[in-house]
Amino acid sequence: MLGRSSRWLTLAGYRAFSGVPGHSINDPQVLQEVAHEFRLYESALCNNDVKALDRFFFDNPSTVRFGTSENLYGYEAIQAFRQGRSPPGDRRILKSVITTYGPDFAVANVEFQRDGSSKIGRQSQTWLRTSEGWKVVSAHVSMMEK
Repeated sequence: MLGRSSRWLTLAGYRAFSGVPGHSINDPQVLQEVAHEFRLYESALCNNDVKALDRFFFDNPSTVRFGTSENLYGYEAIQAFRQGRSPPGDRRILKSVITTYGPDFAVANVEFQRDGSSKIGRQSQTWLRTSEGWKVVSAHVSMMEK
């Protein structure tokens, strides 16, 4: 059940602030922009295009990436990790959900599986529109048994 009261959104019995008046959840144009950036990111990841991957992350000390075995705080730490990492290889996307909130903020959540692995990977990214385009400001990757 979806209901609105003022700028609050009620979904399945939970209330959440719906943002600034006039901002919408999953505006088609914004969703298309973020989905496009996500596809480019995915291609760069599977091809280990380190320079492209670096460009997707917000160049700021507040950017965070939690991986399967590392906690990286700040753009420089993320960049250094990418330089020393071996290519992760291809993966199959099992499910993805991208949600935009207003014109400048989005989250992307993905379940994936790597070839030859029984584990299911999970990836969450927070995207922010900046003066340089859409950038990942926070990311988290984890693995779980199927």
